[in-house]
Amino acid sequence: MLSVVDHPLIKYKVSLLRDKNTGPKEFRELVQELAMFLTYEATKNLELTEQVVETPLATTTGFVLCRKIAIIPILRAGLTMAEGVLKVIPNAKVGHIGLYRDHKTLMPVEYYAKLPIGIEDMVCIIVDPMLATGNSIRYTIDLLRQQGVSQIKVLSIIAAPEGIDNVLSCGDIELYLAAKDERLNDEGYILPGLGDAGDRLFGTK
Repeated sequence: MLSVVDHPLIKYKVSLLRDKNTGPKEFRELVQELAMFLTYEATKNLELTEQVVETPLATTTGFVLCRKIAIIPILRAGLTMAEGVLKVIPNAKVGHIGLYRDHKTLMPVEYYAKLPIGIEDMVCIIVDPMLATGNSIRYTIDLLRQQGVSQIKVLSIIAAPEGIDNVLSCGDIELYLAAKDERLNDEGYILPGLGDAGDRLFGTK
């Protein structure tokens, strides 16, 4: 399932992200804010169970989530998105997947993986600002499924059609985007995109 979240504030903030003159501080804040917007959309269908709540004046019916949530940022750019998701779901567990892209094959190479205990029973939300080829996210989906995870959501800010098709071909995945871009260039970068998200987030080259 693909959802490109159509909201005026999202369009405005994505435009600021694209601007080459936006510095690291503002860039990080925008990524966190966009992650929060996408989280609201991605969690609309979470299951709830009723519980009794005592207010200062009366007893009423409240609600709790049926399942725990795990946020899975793909290092390193996904870290800032994870901070935004945690502002909305502060009790979520966090796992980390470290991948780098082989620039010859454009395929991911794993260098780190640490997942929460009991992740097989959790709703997992993979976060990565840029969905280019989709190979890193697909790798992460496969890794989670090997751990027994059945419900996976993916949040990305900007995506190329090639990456979208690659992720959706995994089947039974919910994909939430802030913007769908035109294509990938020969180096596997999104056009028009916003450059390298990790470098812009952390002021590196």
